[in-house]
Amino acid sequence: MKKYDWKETIKGNLFMLKILGLWPAGVTYNLDLYSTYACVSTLVLTCGHNFFQIINIYFIFPDLAAIADTIFVTLSEILAAMKTYHVLQNMQVLKKLMLDINEDYFQPRNSAQIKMIESSLNFWKKTSTIFWSMGSGAVFFWAVYPILDGSVKENRLPFLAWYPYNTTISPLYEITYVYQIISVAFIASTSLAVGTLIAALNVFIGAQCDILCDNLKYSVKGRSVVPFSSEFFSLLMFEIGVLVEIFMFCWFANEVEIKSANIPLAIFHSEWLKITDNFKQDISFFLMRSQKSIKISALGLFYLSLDTFVKVSILRTSWSYFALLNQFSA
Repeated sequence: MKKYDWKETIKGNLFMLKILGLWPAGVTYNLDLYSTYACVSTLVLTCGHNFFQIINIYFIFPDLAAIADTIFVTLSEILAAMKTYHVLQNMQVLKKLMLDINEDYFQPRNSAQIKMIESSLNFWKKTSTIFWSMGSGAVFFWAVYPILDGSVKENRLPFLAWYPYNTTISPLYEITYVYQIISVAFIASTSLAVGTLIAALNVFIGAQCDILCDNLKYSVKGRSVVPFSSEFFSLLMFEIGVLVEIFMFCWFANEVEIKSANIPLAIFHSEWLKITDNFKQDISFFLMRSQKSIKISALGLFYLSLDTFVKVSILRTSWSYFALLNQFSA
């Protein structure tokens, strides 16, 4: 059977990371042109835009409405910068995972297993498409709403930020306008690409659990076993994108937990009575270890699952913040 290429599913994701300067050709960055591009683009677009918005909060501090308009976007952009940092910090691990995932012991054995795992991968593709659509829509409406509502005539920028020059005069206004849109598009793309990559890795973990369960059920035979305004729409797209991102993390993390919990049952469904005593002992140790299902946590604070998404505090907290910001903006 032809070797299954796990990276084929996420090649578009990896290509986007490469464009963003977050996927060097080697295991890590070298002193070359790509590393220079990655450093300059991250500093100028991600860090620079965040810096100018954070500094602006100091100058508008008494104005709660202006702070509310600024901080909900600034926090998400700071989060994107943190995502960039963690990707760079774990670059060697990610690169190694991309090499290891196509090794023989991670390969599906037959067409049935391929069909089984591709259902999860296809669902990831659909979710990623929605996530990218919402993010792209938010950036688009941010870019055009000063034009559509006529505030561009007053030289209003899409985002409140402080700059060490007068942004209301031409051509500084036009240059700053373009800089903000490019920066936000770059930051949003970074957040989207990293978020979908992490979700894809969770899908891979869940798929490997499915393959392991299938192997244990049907392949254990002794020692031969192998282990209404443009601003409104920008806010709408942004909020839906955030919810989709949270749902994506919770859904695929929940899949990992459920599928890893199937491993002990798969062992019992296998032909374990026919194997040797030594191998039974190995299976017993493996069974004890697999009693604890795999759980994905958020910074060790809580586990990601559908229960977390629906019943606990994510949606309620998100709505509380939205209501607070809406009250300030009213």
